Amino acid sequence: MSAPTPPTNPAPLTLDAPWRQEYLESLGKREREAGVPTVSSGSFLLDDWRTPQLDEANHVIVRTHRGMILLNAFPYSGGHLLCALGEPAPRLLDYSPEQRRALWTLVDAATDIIEHALSPQGINIGINQGRAAGAGVPQHLHAHLVPRWGGDVNFMSVVGQVRVIPNALDAMAARYRAAWEHLRERWRPLLEA
Repeated sequence: MSAPTPPTNPAPLTLDAPWRQEYLESLGKREREAGVPTVSSGSFLLDDWRTPQLDEANHVIVRTHRGMILLNAFPYSGGHLLCALGEPAPRLLDYSPEQRRALWTLVDAATDIIEHALSPQGINIGINQGRAAGAGVPQHLHAHLVPRWGGDVNFMSVVGQVRVIPNALDAMAARYRAAWEHLRERWRPLLEA
């Protein structure tokens, strides 16, 4: 017996997410606050690195002299963080050993932030090097940290092909910044090295 064939023209699915209205309304506000548009580098990571005055709007949680930890604007799960150096490079081995050490120190700090703020049951940590490996910004290598819980991939994503993110980016950023305030002194010597 073969599997049933899905309809070729399924009706659109509706997922009520009233919390998104605040986000949608904030889009225009952030554009107005940013001022006159500038030419993008093609890497939102580099653009965020070059505009520290917009860290709150860009959901940057930690900024050091070498790199930053920020929320992924299109998360796989709530609390999905990115770690990137300010200097873009497409490959891990394009960075010097010192730069790689700085990147992994950011990853370590981000792991601590996630565990402190969310207490997940697990964390996926990885790098997608190159477009074929899934890199959305292949010219600026970055690490992903995705908090995980048993059952976080359920019928909505498996059957409905819809990913549900249960929290707003601004609320998650505030939660992470509060966690960072508790952890900052522990990481300061390593991040300033």
